[in-house]
Amino acid sequence: MSLPQQKTSIATLTIGAIGVVYGDIGTSPLYAMKEVFAPSHGIALTQANILGVVSLIFWALVLVISLKYVSLVLRADNRGEGGIMALTALAMTSVAKTGWHFPVMLLGMVGAGLFFGDGVITPAISVLSAIEGLEVATPALKPYVVPTTLAVLVALYMVQSKGTSGIGKFFGPVVLVWFSTLSIMGLINIWENPVILNAMNPVYALDFMLHNGWFAFVALGAVVLAITGAEALYADMGHFGKRPVRFAWFTVAFPALSLSYFGQGALLLANPAAVSNPFFNQLGAWSIYPLVVLSTAATVIASQATISGAFSVTHQAISLGFLPRMRVIYTSDREMGQIYIPLVNWIQLSAVVLAVVWFGSSSNLASAYGIAATATMLTTTILTFFVIRFKWHYNLAIAFGATAFFLLIDIMLFSSTSLKLLHGGWFPLAISALMVTVMLTWRDGRELVFGNLKKHAIPLQDFLQSLFISPPVRVEGTGLFFRAEGDGVPHAMLHNLLHNKTLHERIVFLTVFNGDIPSVPPSQRVKVLALGHECYQVNVYYGFKDERDIPQALELCRDQGMEFNMMETSFFIARQTVISTTHGGMAPWRENLFATMSRNARDAADYYKVPTNRVIELGTQIEI
Repeated sequence: MSLPQQKTSIATLTIGAIGVVYGDIGTSPLYAMKEVFAPSHGIALTQANILGVVSLIFWALVLVISLKYVSLVLRADNRGEGGIMALTALAMTSVAKTGWHFPVMLLGMVGAGLFFGDGVITPAISVLSAIEGLEVATPALKPYVVPTTLAVLVALYMVQSKGTSGIGKFFGPVVLVWFSTLSIMGLINIWENPVILNAMNPVYALDFMLHNGWFAFVALGAVVLAITGAEALYADMGHFGKRPVRFAWFTVAFPALSLSYFGQGALLLANPAAVSNPFFNQLGAWSIYPLVVLSTAATVIASQATISGAFSVTHQAISLGFLPRMRVIYTSDREMGQIYIPLVNWIQLSAVVLAVVWFGSSSNLASAYGIAATATMLTTTILTFFVIRFKWHYNLAIAFGATAFFLLIDIMLFSSTSLKLLHGGWFPLAISALMVTVMLTWRDGRELVFGNLKKHAIPLQDFLQSLFISPPVRVEGTGLFFRAEGDGVPHAMLHNLLHNKTLHERIVFLTVFNGDIPSVPPSQRVKVLALGHECYQVNVYYGFKDERDIPQALELCRDQGMEFNMMETSFFIARQTVISTTHGGMAPWRENLFATMSRNARDAADYYKVPTNRVIELGTQIEI
């Protein structure tokens, strides 16, 4: 009986993967072909060029998606998790004993920054391209395209706090209908003009590149649009597993996308005038309004996956120490990965609205989209090399050979999209640069803070020995002091002794260790060490996807002989006030930025879910 259950499970996960993983790349047929033959690219609508472009798109899907991501990159998982942060953590661990640690970390930050830039462009271009079908139906509706797009996007971001558990079950079926529609429309046009199937021969792609020279290289930047969303394959692997993601690609997404692009190519061979919007012109005027409705639903789902991805990457970056603590709301009792971060939601919405209003059309946004996607792909390829070389311990020749081919493709694609740098490509790069600056400043600032604390730290064991020579008055209950990793006596304890001159009958020093793995099993969550005189060190271990819940972790101490009564436990937390100095380790503007982030970071007690009525905060000033 186990075999049918397994099949059902794989089928369910595959449908889920279709909705979440392939929503982004699945909506690329809305604008990719139109952008390749945009007048600014100067590519004539000849049979040879149409066959060449379709061949380029088809082989991009084969080489970049099928071969690179589905076959290679999905293997570089971090205990089942994927995505740029998981890959960065894996690569950083792999090169920990080499001189590559900082470059790999910096590259991961750049990749995360590019992901945030991509996360702004994807909702904007996807929904805008779907709504633009209205102006294909009648030019009179053109003035309403941008306002309608903004209304859809604002509504989408407004409901994020509710979570996707309720509507998420419809994502797979809706995108499955979308892919079925792409396939049917493609087959109809291919049937009427089967000569387009010759484009499966890669010779047509090479011939197109050779005969069109510079113009083909420029057009290549638009061909990239057909493979945007590739990172979602990797990023969402942890939600569904490798097998469903691969199965969904080869059985549904890849055939449907191929048929769609071949179909649009066949349409252009028969009717070159359809180049203004090949997607909405495939079946005639009667189909435009139904396609607008279906494509809007598909693009909203694609946008949802990107928004959820931004929440996940932010949460992982916080856990890895790249960003300050923020308010994280868990929107599902079942799925730990379903989270909502209000600050990220509203900042991203503001950026998306700015992008839609600033660029005004999917054609203008396409210039910004390509460079974000190709730069992220390039980052992933380089990080994958470090994993193959230092984690899997392949020799240099094999490691380089496994990635050099894809690196060459990525460099070529990135070079072609970089031509659009002044025409919108700067937008996602600016977002990435801003995010990298923030993450580097936070990391460097935290190192300066810890360095300052360590410099003035009093060794804990020595302090306890001297303290209990003539011990202070002990009072009932448990006093729990948060203690930084590698720190000495907590400042909160020193302040408490100075002002109250008492100690609880049981003292617990709690240290949180943030690991570079996705999740730590409950059996390994806590470790209790006796220090004597009813003093204990409790270490709590979290992965970068784990929810920080200290009371829940303390319950696990029962298995190690230590029980906690929350009503008899006082949590002492030192609130650090960072003061910028003229002789600090960072530029003054970075010190001020770090001080601002530190002041506005989420309260530690709130972040760790400590009961507010059991918290005692003691302030301390730290110079950097």
